[in-house]
Amino acid sequence: MSPATADPAASKPLRADARRNRARVLEAAESVFAAKGTGAPTEEVARAAGVGIGTVFRHFPTKEALLEAVLYARLQRFVDEAEAAVAAESADPGEAFFTFLTSWIEMSSAKNAYFEALTAAGVTVPVSKSDIGARLLESLGVLLSRAQDAGAVRKDLVVGELITVIIGVARAAEYAGPDARLRDRAVSILFDGLRPSAGERR
Repeated sequence: MSPATADPAASKPLRADARRNRARVLEAAESVFAAKGTGAPTEEVARAAGVGIGTVFRHFPTKEALLEAVLYARLQRFVDEAEAAVAAESADPGEAFFTFLTSWIEMSSAKNAYFEALTAAGVTVPVSKSDIGARLLESLGVLLSRAQDAGAVRKDLVVGELITVIIGVARAAEYAGPDARLRDRAVSILFDGLRPSAGERR
């Protein structure tokens, strides 16, 4: 995969029926991998999509290509959510910021499994260099700045620091596994650390 790759789907245009089949395979793959892990066989994805295995391989020649496409589809939806949050210009910038962070932590925990499976196969996914990565950072910067101006987030926080912390908490959420109480507690501690101190609020 080239470091300049932004989206595995961005190649030659597909016919309408081929687009529908590709979308069905992606939807089925996301569902199967969420339920059974990224190690689930491609044949199971084909069955869930209601297509033959040949159709899957026409769109995604390898299991890694399918994993990569699912990852980018998830990231694309997430970036769309971020840009929608920016465009909405919420009356409560603090709530908009923390709601978005909650979604990010949940998404990060899920996408790590895809990154790990692809890395194990020797595939590099340069999201940080892609259009998706740039759009996400831009949206996060706007939401952070608005929340800081509203006094909901500490003033000394910058986007780079925030991303590092989010990655750490996403990993903690993975470690917590099915323990929702522990997972929610980790997120709560993070959010408390992002809010301004009593001295800042005065």
